[in-house]
Amino acid sequence: MEKKALLEKKNGVATVILNNPASYNSMTAELIADTYQALADAEKDPAIRVVVLTGAGKAFSAGGDLPYIDTFTNNKISRKYIQDIARVTAAVVNMPKPVIAMVNGVAAGAGFNWVLACDLIYCARSARFAQSFVRVGLIPDGGGTYFLPRAVGLHKAKELMFTADVIDAETAGRIGLVNRVVDDAQLREVTYQLAERLSRGAPIALGLLKKILNQSDRIDLQASMEMETGAQLLCLETDDNKEGIAAFKEKRQPDFKGA
Repeated sequence: MEKKALLEKKNGVATVILNNPASYNSMTAELIADTYQALADAEKDPAIRVVVLTGAGKAFSAGGDLPYIDTFTNNKISRKYIQDIARVTAAVVNMPKPVIAMVNGVAAGAGFNWVLACDLIYCARSARFAQSFVRVGLIPDGGGTYFLPRAVGLHKAKELMFTADVIDAETAGRIGLVNRVVDDAQLREVTYQLAERLSRGAPIALGLLKKILNQSDRIDLQASMEMETGAQLLCLETDDNKEGIAAFKEKRQPDFKGA
C-alpha cells in the first residue's frame, strides 16, 4: 500500500508530501502517522538542512477526514486522533531545521493549522484558507488557537475562527498570514529557490535561532537575551563560525558543514 505521506530528498532539502489526494489530503490515521514518520526521518538525516511540507494533487489538506471521524465509537479513539494531529504540529515546531509550507491549494481545518506551524509559508495564488471547524460543531485543534492569533492578531483570529470564512491567497498575504503569494505555475520553483538558499545556511545557527524565536512571545527581554547569550556562545565554538568569518574575509560564499 502506498504511503499516505511521501518523503523526497534532494540537494539538502526534504519534501514531505501529504498523499491522500482523492479526498484532498484529509487526515486519516494513516496520513497522520506517515506524516509524523516522514518528518522524523527528515529530522534525523544530517544531510537534510530544510524541510518543505506540501500536498499531493489540488490541495494542501482539507483537514480532518469527516467520514473517518464519524466512525469513532468512543472518547479514547477521538482523543488519540486529536493528539496524533497535535504530535505532527509539535514535530514541525520542534524540528531543528527550517520548515517551509508550500500551500498548493486549499488548507482547511487542521490542514490550515499544520501550515501555521511551519516557519515560512509560500502559497499559490489559487490557495484558499479556512478555519472550518465551527461549520461542523467543532473547535480548532492542531495548535490553531495558539498560532493564528500570533499570526494575524486576536480579533482577526476570532473572526476567522468564529465565522469559518474562506479567505483567498491575496487576503492571506495582506493580513500577514503567509510570507509570499506566487503564481501557481511558479510556486514550486520559487519555494525551492528559498529552500535551497536556506540549505546553504549555517544549520546550528538556524536551529538555535528557530528555537529562540519560537519562545519569543512567552519570555521577557531579559530571558530572551540570556537565551541569545547561551546560543551565541555555542555558535562561536563551531567550525561553521570559523568558516563564515574566513569566507567573509576571502569574499566568497561560505561552505557550512553543520559542525
